[in-house]
Amino acid sequence: MDNPDLDFNVFFNVCPQLLCIVGYDGYFKKVNPSFQKVLGYTEEELKEKPIDFFVHPKDRATTHKIRENLKKGKPLNNFENRYVSKSGETLWLSWTSKLVPEKQLIFGVAKLVNPKKELEAKRNELIRELTITNEKLKQLTITISHDLRSPVNNLLAVFNFFDNEKIQDEEISEMVDLLHKSTLGLKLRLDDFLSSLKKEELLVVKVTKISFQEVLDQSINGIKSLIKNSNAKIITDFSEAPEVHFNRNYLESIFLNLISNAIKYTRPDISPVIKIKSHQSSGITKLSVKDNGIGFDMEKVGRKIFGFDQKFNDSEESQGIGLYLVHKQITTLGGEIELISKPEKGSEFILSFKNLE
Repeated sequence: MDNPDLDFNVFFNVCPQLLCIVGYDGYFKKVNPSFQKVLGYTEEELKEKPIDFFVHPKDRATTHKIRENLKKGKPLNNFENRYVSKSGETLWLSWTSKLVPEKQLIFGVAKLVNPKKELEAKRNELIRELTITNEKLKQLTITISHDLRSPVNNLLAVFNFFDNEKIQDEEISEMVDLLHKSTLGLKLRLDDFLSSLKKEELLVVKVTKISFQEVLDQSINGIKSLIKNSNAKIITDFSEAPEVHFNRNYLESIFLNLISNAIKYTRPDISPVIKIKSHQSSGITKLSVKDNGIGFDMEKVGRKIFGFDQKFNDSEESQGIGLYLVHKQITTLGGEIELISKPEKGSEFILSFKNLE
């Protein structure tokens, strides 16, 4: 019959994991070659000093407490602590240990988890940096939004001096009225935005049942002059799906960006035509915004079209932010966006809204 002690010794010596046997007195009784190699000590060096000598000073108290609990019968699985190698390197080890009370021994198996800990440290540092950046951006947003209210209020005060009935030119009177409404709309948006910031409501995006036509009308009201000057034609059909559960401000921004882009990037030989239609497909509300503009070469732009600061046009009007915002606004609430386009053949943006009822 084979000698079981021999089998154990062979396994113990060739195992790549860190194996050790520890006595109740807190000293190593046996350590395998893998353990010796990782820590850089010989077996004799590891045996002659208490375990706490090799444990990182900041983890000694916790390690001692865990070992005492183990001796009382509490299981130990995936306990992580730091050891210090002979060269002074800090090593993170993950332990699983079993108690043999009749021999007053603890059998331990450890694995080196330094790469995981490094990733965790990088992740935590990234989260910390993002938190700081987000806070700075929030403060900047509050400051800008607050400071913009002053010139907007000044403009409104100027409009109060105008008497439209005394303006003889009908076109000028219409333009003044449009500017007044646009400025008033901007003030209301700024007030709502600042109110949301103060209440921390931006952390939770509000979703309500909204009308496509109503939000579109509100969006168009702010860019009437752009639509009129470009001779753009907007054709809508919301008969199949007149409403959607979504964030009102997000939808208004989506309409503004897609319509503005369709007008800005129209073909020089024709007037822009923008077709906006909603429909239901397999229980999902979808919105199509289709134009007859210059289009995109999808083989070149791909998904980069929705990236931040991505520009695919030499126009000075291009800021590389509009489509990024549209993508963020639909995907933040679980939806999707698809672009179908060919050069000189126009573009169709298809938005799929997640059911948020």
